Amino acid sequence: MFRRTALAALAAVAALALAACGDETPAASSPSNSTPALSGTVNVFAAASLTGTFTQLGKDFEAAHPGVKVTFNFAGSSALAKQINSGAPADVFASAAPKNMDDVTDKGTPTNFVKNTLEIAVPKGNPGKITGIKDFADKDKKIAICAAQVPCGAAAAKVFAAVGITAQPDSLEQDVKAALTKVSLGEVDAALVYKTDVLSAKDKVEGIEFPESSKAVNEYPIATLTKAPNPDGAKTFVDYVLSDKGKAVLTAAGFDAP
Repeated sequence: MFRRTALAALAAVAALALAACGDETPAASSPSNSTPALSGTVNVFAAASLTGTFTQLGKDFEAAHPGVKVTFNFAGSSALAKQINSGAPADVFASAAPKNMDDVTDKGTPTNFVKNTLEIAVPKGNPGKITGIKDFADKDKKIAICAAQVPCGAAAAKVFAAVGITAQPDSLEQDVKAALTKVSLGEVDAALVYKTDVLSAKDKVEGIEFPESSKAVNEYPIATLTKAPNPDGAKTFVDYVLSDKGKAVLTAAGFDAP
């Protein structure tokens, strides 16, 4: 009697063990619902005026996604658009104006993510005695502006037309950072750049606001590229730029919401 009872107990234990193994097997073999970890490099082509903010966003993104490397190509938006159309290996394009984004044939759906406004930059102490936008028509002043095909140059042209002046630049630059450098080195009396550039230069330059800047506010679009070498990384990076964390970095640098 005792032996039969013991055998029955052992059989019950074995049955429970088999049932437990059966319950565990499907769970172990079932696919995970978590998002696959990102890897590789995300190549971001971005307008020169985004240099400071996107460099920071890149570091933050890498910290949030170990194993991913973000590389940047900062330049004038028109030059970047040409590079992309010529087959440059880019995953993301962030332009300082919709026109240059429109010029890119290999793009997804763009999203405007910030706005930027022009401001006059002068060397510390304002040695050229610049008082406002009309000084850009003074041949005796040394002036730098962006070339017409660059977003900051196109915006400047709108401002000059609104004021009714013909600018007399001594230097036409291919991106806004080059124009800002002319000021910080004291090579010109003034340059027309974005307010974010004046803020990024900190104590190297001074900024002069002018009311006509409202006539040429630049919208910045961002998009993944349809032939992106790293499409998952591209989409995730764009999502990060558009997130609250991304917006906080951009707002702190002086960019306005779109």
